[in-house]
Amino acid sequence: MYTYKIIIIFFSLFILIGCSKEKENIQLIKETNQKVEMISAYKEGMSLIEVNDYFAAGKKFLEAEILFPQSQWASKSVLMASYSYYMQDYYSLAISNLERYFDTYPKDKNKAYAHYLLAMCYYETIEGEKKDLAPILLSKKELNYIIKNYPETDYAYDARFKIDLINDVLAAKEVYIGRHYIKKGKWIPALNRFKSVLENYETTAHVEEAIHRLVEIYYKLGMEDESLKYASLLGYNYNSGEWYEETYKIFNKKYRVEIPKNKKEKSKILSKIKNLF
Repeated sequence: MYTYKIIIIFFSLFILIGCSKEKENIQLIKETNQKVEMISAYKEGMSLIEVNDYFAAGKKFLEAEILFPQSQWASKSVLMASYSYYMQDYYSLAISNLERYFDTYPKDKNKAYAHYLLAMCYYETIEGEKKDLAPILLSKKELNYIIKNYPETDYAYDARFKIDLINDVLAAKEVYIGRHYIKKGKWIPALNRFKSVLENYETTAHVEEAIHRLVEIYYKLGMEDESLKYASLLGYNYNSGEWYEETYKIFNKKYRVEIPKNKKEKSKILSKIKNLF
């Protein structure tokens, strides 16, 4: 009986070991197949980018992620999908995938690029001073994050340039609202808007008009000393500018309104994505 039990134990162990090896082999084969399929889908995505079929490329990259989510290429696939949607101007799809990327791959080494791509998605939806401020502020937040956390990268260099453009739009927004308050005769809110331009966006092209508007409002309010103070400031810094001429006309009871235009520039740095991956 004892010998019989020993034989059963050894036989059971042999079966368990055999099953374990078989299971291991099956898992290895399955994992290998997944990896091959993932690489194939990823390459298809890259090929689709080459022919500018960005939407199809985005779908292929997401397919690659699903096929082998534990692979180091999964996070890159999400970024490539987001980039593809960005290039197709499907910014909402790109943003949703990037947000998922941050949640799913918090330690990925390409986070700097991901933040930059997210900033550009918001940046491309900026429509000017008359529209919603949300994309402007979200883009500026991401760009500041890049400058703070990745200061030596190309992304940070471009982020500084983009922030200057964003500040120009924000200053234009303040001027636009200030003009609206002038038309409504709401002098104090108008003053606050134009002073905000001087305090927060002093390097933008809208400072000159903001100073002129302060001259204009204080003059209307009968506060000539304040009006002359800002007129002197304008003359000292922009004595050959168009707004100084308008300020001069205020004291001669004549002036007209000139509204400057803004332009938006699209980023080119994102094309470096292929070199990354």
